[in-house]
Amino acid sequence: MHPMKNPEKTAEIGRRGFLQLAAAAGTLAAGTGIAGTSAAEDAASTPEKEPRVPGKDPLLITENPVIRRARDAALEILKPTPAQLEHGLELHRQSLVFDSYGFAPRAAPDGAALAAADKAGASDAELQDLREEMGMLRPVSDPAERQEFQEAMRCAGVSCIFQNAGEEGQSPERLLKRLARFTHLGDMLRETLVRATLPDDIAAAHKAGKSCLYLTGNGIPLAQQWNTVEDELQYVRTFFQLGIRMMHVTYNRRNMLGDGCAELANGGLSDFGRAAIAEMNRVGVIVDVAHSGWRTSLEAAQVSKKPMVASHTACDALQHHIRAKPDEVLKAICDTGGLAGICCIPNFLGRGGDIAALLDHVDHVVKTFGVEHVAIGTDVSHTSQYAAAPAANAPGRGYRRTRFEALWPADALGGNWPRAGSLGWTNWPLFTVGLVQRGYSDDQIRQILGENVLRVCRAALEA
Repeated sequence: MHPMKNPEKTAEIGRRGFLQLAAAAGTLAAGTGIAGTSAAEDAASTPEKEPRVPGKDPLLITENPVIRRARDAALEILKPTPAQLEHGLELHRQSLVFDSYGFAPRAAPDGAALAAADKAGASDAELQDLREEMGMLRPVSDPAERQEFQEAMRCAGVSCIFQNAGEEGQSPERLLKRLARFTHLGDMLRETLVRATLPDDIAAAHKAGKSCLYLTGNGIPLAQQWNTVEDELQYVRTFFQLGIRMMHVTYNRRNMLGDGCAELANGGLSDFGRAAIAEMNRVGVIVDVAHSGWRTSLEAAQVSKKPMVASHTACDALQHHIRAKPDEVLKAICDTGGLAGICCIPNFLGRGGDIAALLDHVDHVVKTFGVEHVAIGTDVSHTSQYAAAPAANAPGRGYRRTRFEALWPADALGGNWPRAGSLGWTNWPLFTVGLVQRGYSDDQIRQILGENVLRVCRAALEA
């Protein structure tokens, strides 16, 4: 049974009240630090009846317009009481927060560099690759983007991201590219960002006040020679040794392992897919069926010997969508000891496509399967406030055919979701505030925020 507390009978606050509380916490100092006032100064400047947010809380104060717009949008929906806001922010700051599938903050492209590459005759593929590399790695080389990156991480208060570090598909060469980039990002920003390879690394990073990346390959790398099953799956072990800790069984379309979520046939898991899951279990790679078809997901859960996940999904019982999972599939995943990570994609959530809908889907998993089987896997990223500026200099690409892996049914994406901004990635602290409002205990919230994902990561590596 989902334990709910009685809502606190204190006045609701809107954006102005939130900013007053934020101001009481301290002012933004140079770089990314927060300079707090003394307790005596706080007491003198704060209205007697207004609860004070603990000083030096790094979640509250920012001049970044992207982060502020998202935060204001969420506050307008949640309308937390001062006590709920204070408690949620403090709990978030203390908790190990683990995004079960997401993206590190994305930098703006360098429009002039893209234009120069275009003028030099770069192909469409080269330009696309350059754009992607800039989005991932400019915080390494550009001071403004590094500050943007660090501020977004600070405001989100995320301890670890299960980072998409592979491109959709099974080609080892394609998968290596993003893996190399995020390895480099962690290596170059090590003063604030750790590239974790063990669950203990994640716990240690949180304790040290740092953030970290735990890497998912977004596809099972295959030799694609089809000599023997063992030879075909050799790269599962290789990519595990390179730091990959989770892999998709399929991505939208059909592959040799099974049907993806966008296939009408819903053909299920192949014999080769069963062998691949056995090898992932053996090596220590978490099985992820977020983009798999319903039957493929169900059968993968039935054969997996270790906890598995749908790392960024939604509940079909609340919103029918190819990327959501029906209760039968969710139960099978939970029966492995695994979990469902609820995403921040409005189309998958429905019901307003906002932060309240996100919490509704969390509630459904908790009430139906238990609090130990849910997490939040945002599937979104913060985009730099400078992203719009280079657009005038960047070369236009015009119409391009859709990549095979990205083929979606016509009605699967898009739509009008006016409150989607409330799902901004930096709103993680307000996800916690929302969970406080829904009556979850502190221990339950800590499970949802990160402890459940960490448990599955530990279980995957057990001999």
